[in-house]
Amino acid sequence: MVDRLLKDDAVQEKGERARMASFIGAMAIADLVKTTLGPKGMDKILQSTGRGRSVTVTNDGATILKSLHIDNPAAKVLVDISKVQDDEVGDGTTSVVVLAGELLREAEKLVNMKIHPMTIIAGFRMAAECARNALLLKAMDNKEDSDKFRSDLMNIAMTTLSSKILSQDKEYFADLAVDAVLRLKGSTNLESIQILKKPGGSLKDSFLDEGFILDKKIGLGQPKRIENAKILIANTAMDTDKVKIYGARVRVDSMAKVAEIEGAEKQKMREKVQKIIGHGINCFINRQLIYNFPEELFADAGILAIEHADFEGIERLGLVTGGDITSTFDNPESVKLGHCKVIEEIMIGEDRLIHFSGVQMGQACTIVLRGASEHVLDEAERSLHDALCVLSQTVNDTRVLHGGGWPEMVMAKEIDELARKTPGKKSHAIEAFSRALQAIPTIIADNAGLDSADLISQLRAEHHKEQSTAGIDVISGSVGDMKELGDIRVV
Repeated sequence: MVDRLLKDDAVQEKGERARMASFIGAMAIADLVKTTLGPKGMDKILQSTGRGRSVTVTNDGATILKSLHIDNPAAKVLVDISKVQDDEVGDGTTSVVVLAGELLREAEKLVNMKIHPMTIIAGFRMAAECARNALLLKAMDNKEDSDKFRSDLMNIAMTTLSSKILSQDKEYFADLAVDAVLRLKGSTNLESIQILKKPGGSLKDSFLDEGFILDKKIGLGQPKRIENAKILIANTAMDTDKVKIYGARVRVDSMAKVAEIEGAEKQKMREKVQKIIGHGINCFINRQLIYNFPEELFADAGILAIEHADFEGIERLGLVTGGDITSTFDNPESVKLGHCKVIEEIMIGEDRLIHFSGVQMGQACTIVLRGASEHVLDEAERSLHDALCVLSQTVNDTRVLHGGGWPEMVMAKEIDELARKTPGKKSHAIEAFSRALQAIPTIIADNAGLDSADLISQLRAEHHKEQSTAGIDVISGSVGDMKELGDIRVV
């Protein structure tokens, strides 16, 4: 009967087969990204199937998974988990997918042992609660001591950047990221931190600048520096008054009449420019083109006119200067102007840009990234964005933990204790949760080319000592003290 309800080419999977398809799809996704996990994780080269065949080089889990075309529903759930992690926290996108994949791998073994899925879920929930409580007991909070807190932020930024392209200069970029986030004074709105990419130079030539930088040049005959700027930000066409009706004919009987039409057009444009000047401004920034005649009028009035500013650029400029984007100019009193202390032209490499300093939103700043190629700059931007997201979350919730596989071993130890106390089949599921957690340090060691079985057994032995802070040190290839190494994660 069901077959008659479905289309001819429909495929129905149920029971064991459907469950197996979900397991396989999710584990395949986890296996795909697990080689990118940890400080020694490898990059993936992705090539788009669209026009241009653009190439992306990255080891960011969310970026890799966003680029995949997936049919398997369970695999799609893992991709969504990664996206949510990227939006909410910014980092750990690979870890969440790998952990979910390992939990499903263990669940598959339990299903094959004829343990019911509801029993597995109940055991996993008990284990998850136990693991969370273990982490909360071990969390450290240094928000009362500003020096220790800044040290925590630096360590978190360096831990985040250690698995990225910026790992060679992680101290330098961690310092940039911490300075930028501390300017926000507790806000998680990263819109006021602009990241500008400029090819050329080396990554270490990157710098943090207060204020806002617009990637445009100042036109000829315009003032090159303005103090106490009053800025009108607009999205308006400066050529609307031309005769633009396609197919329309204007019949005239002399060249004098043509000159009259042109004169009328110019007069309408002059009136529009006068309305804009009437706002009492000394800087006009337009999303669209400003043609020669209006530009001339603005220059005569001593107003800096910037045309064709990109939309993201003027939205952020409006945010940091406190101005609104305007399209009509009949009511100057209702228009909110932007303000800043100085507008001037600066040089970065061989490019001229416009710098707005002393903006109304004091926490606004710009990080200028330099690098050898567009691929390097794109990956550097993704890496820095992850660090900024994590730091802004840490400023709000200041509790932190050690890293390097330490939290996974702490949780696994507590869960193993719970499994011993729990009667029935649930204990198998609880033990499976512990094994899945231990897979994270195992994969970190494997990706570094180390003997994971030996290291994990050493790590387990260390964690049976009281107050152990042992984790995997992939640089020396042994078990190290995470407290001394400064490997810190956000709770």
